[in-house]
Amino acid sequence: MTSVLMVCLGNICRSPLAHGILESKLPFDQFYVDSAGTANYHVGDSPDHRSIAIAKSYGIDISNQCGRQFKVSDFDTFDFIYIMDDSNYQNVIALARNTNDIAKVRCILEADETIQHTHIPDPYYGNITDFQNVFQLLEKVCNTLSNRLQNTVI
Repeated sequence: MTSVLMVCLGNICRSPLAHGILESKLPFDQFYVDSAGTANYHVGDSPDHRSIAIAKSYGIDISNQCGRQFKVSDFDTFDFIYIMDDSNYQNVIALARNTNDIAKVRCILEADETIQHTHIPDPYYGNITDFQNVFQLLEKVCNTLSNRLQNTVI
């Protein structure tokens, strides 16, 4: 089974959306998708209510996800680790034990060269429109990721 981890800062806005979107596009019997945050602010919390609402409006239920912090053992558990921005990248790489760990970590937007953004903006201090925009970016890149991952596994 191929395993994918989505990582943002607090694991309540961006990574739960990415987790839910990608999970909805992949066969559950071939892929395991999870999410984590680089900080411990929201360990045990549900995703932000705005992330839940946006996902729900697209038929994706992320309400049962639970915030957790990225840990070194995630390098052993996951085949691919997708981060949302440069700060998250630096925080995850700082925990890497070797080049194999580092090779698993990628900026999620690198998966789709047609997207002009360099990172997924953090919508936490914004409004529902900011969450909608994040969802749209993640939807696009997760379509590409889903296709690539399934072609790699098959």
